[in-house]
This record gives sequence, structure tokens and C-alpha cells, in this order.
Amino acid sequence: MFSYKIDEETEIRLLVEQHAGQMFALTNRNRDHLREWLSWVDGARTVEDTRKFIKGSLEQFAANEGFSAGLWYRGELVGAIGFHRIDWPNRRAEIGYWISADCQGKGIVTRAARALIDYTFDELGLNRAEIHCAEGNRQSRAVAERLGFRQEGVLRASALLYDRYVDMVIYGMLKEEWPASP
Repeated sequence: MFSYKIDEETEIRLLVEQHAGQMFALTNRNRDHLREWLSWVDGARTVEDTRKFIKGSLEQFAANEGFSAGLWYRGELVGAIGFHRIDWPNRRAEIGYWISADCQGKGIVTRAARALIDYTFDELGLNRAEIHCAEGNRQSRAVAERLGFRQEGVLRASALLYDRYVDMVIYGMLKEEWPASP
């Protein structure tokens, strides 16, 4: 099982089917918070829905096309991070993340994303990392900006969030720009 210790308090662990109950409970507690920016929330109505998502993510991991991992902070599951997809022919990956409302502002996502970007460039040998987030999602945008990602564009009305379209901001980082890369 893939797991990466970030620091004494924070760890990334590949989500497996046994995490479905914990992940569903976390999603359910944060439903209003997550629903503001993530379109998948209403599709996660039961533990079984979450189990199916995790199973699909494990298939994606086995195919070497991406993965979803849990974010653990002080031993508790507090969010998720991973590669929505890895585009091997073009050597790039799109990173996604979310965290519970009560754990925002602690730097957890920034530290986890930094570790995942190190992995992207140093272990996978990819050339580009991307973060896509809704224009109004200041917390998510702040993570990309703290990590030094460059805003490359805005895709107008490109994501349907339940009853409204939102613009998506595209951030990019090249291996040669990343501070931790040799």
C-alpha cells in the first residue's frame, strides 16, 4: 500500500476499500463545505458509493494512471489528495485535493501537495504538474500560489457545479521551475 509520511503529524495513504466508512463519514460531515466547489459530493450518498469510488481509484492506481489517497493528520483522516490523471505521453499530472472545514488553515494541504509534487518530478519523472480549481475557491487557489504555481489561464464557465457554471483557473508548474528538483 502506498503511504508517505510528510512530517510527524501528517501522512498520505492510498485509499483502500476498508477506508470507505471513514471517508464517507468525513464527506458527510463536510457535505456543505465540499459541495460549494466539488461536483461529486451529491453522488457520494452512502458508504457503498464511497467504496465504489475507492475501488475505481485502485483500478486507476493499478493501471498507473493516477490515484486517490487519504490525508491523515494526527492519526485522523481529514481529507484527500491525489492525481486525477497522469498523462504519460505528455509527462504531466493533474493534482486534486480537499480537506475538512475544521482542518483548513493548518498548512496540511500545502505540505501534502508539496510532497506529491516532489514525487511527481523526482520519482515519476514527469515534466509538468497542474492544479485546476474554481476561480472563486480562494483556499484552493492559495495552495497553488503558495507552492509557486503559475496561473496560466481561465476556462470560462467550464465546470457545472450543481446549478451554476464556474470558471476554472489552471495553474501549472514545470519540473525545471520546481525548487526541490535537481
